[in-house]
Amino acid sequence: MSAGFVHLHLHTEYSMVDSTVRIPGLVARCKAQGMPAVALTDQNNLFGLVKFYRKAMALGVKPIIGLDLRIINDEDPEHPFTLLLLVQNNDGYRKLSELVTRCYIEGQVRGEPMARREWLTAESCAGLLALSGGREGDVGRAIVSANAELTTDCLDRWLDVFGDRYYLELIRTGRSGEEDVVQRSLTLAAEMNVAVVASNDVRFLDRDGFNSHEARVCIHDGRGLADVDRARN
Repeated sequence: MSAGFVHLHLHTEYSMVDSTVRIPGLVARCKAQGMPAVALTDQNNLFGLVKFYRKAMALGVKPIIGLDLRIINDEDPEHPFTLLLLVQNNDGYRKLSELVTRCYIEGQVRGEPMARREWLTAESCAGLLALSGGREGDVGRAIVSANAELTTDCLDRWLDVFGDRYYLELIRTGRSGEEDVVQRSLTLAAEMNVAVVASNDVRFLDRDGFNSHEARVCIHDGRGLADVDRARN
């Protein structure tokens, strides 16, 4: 984490099994490093919202409210798509709250709340900004598959919903295939006149936090740390 960069894709312990970041430590780190703002984008929930808002305001760090939305992938239910949503105004907060509620009431898939693509319309997403989710979004997956027609189709559908509030997300964390998606996304952005934004997909605050994070994921997945066949996402 460094000054001059605002994290817009960040999970905390409220993402249950996907982060070891605790809100007080997060906000204190941002304050210490001179970061003016930070986003909270936990997986399909707003559980940490009140605590995050209060801690951030108390330390003079602008809180950006958001969500890592999981969208049902009918062709591959085991691998839902990701879309980052960030609140732009009060209307956006209400829309995001309604969307999360609908995920829990109508979108449960094997106990995990998810959204359906058709729920996301210009009306239901008013007041929200969207980040593509990098290689885990539907645009990113289409880029990975080298399907130019599908890539354009997916991007056009999001532009119909968000217009210039949709950004192609560039993520560099060293994971397989990321750099290729970044380069192709930059080309796509130039061709389609779409803005890009860099994020860092945060799951822990320090290098030493990696092992704790991996242990937490393994406990959830019922796998061992030494299992060479386990996915490292």
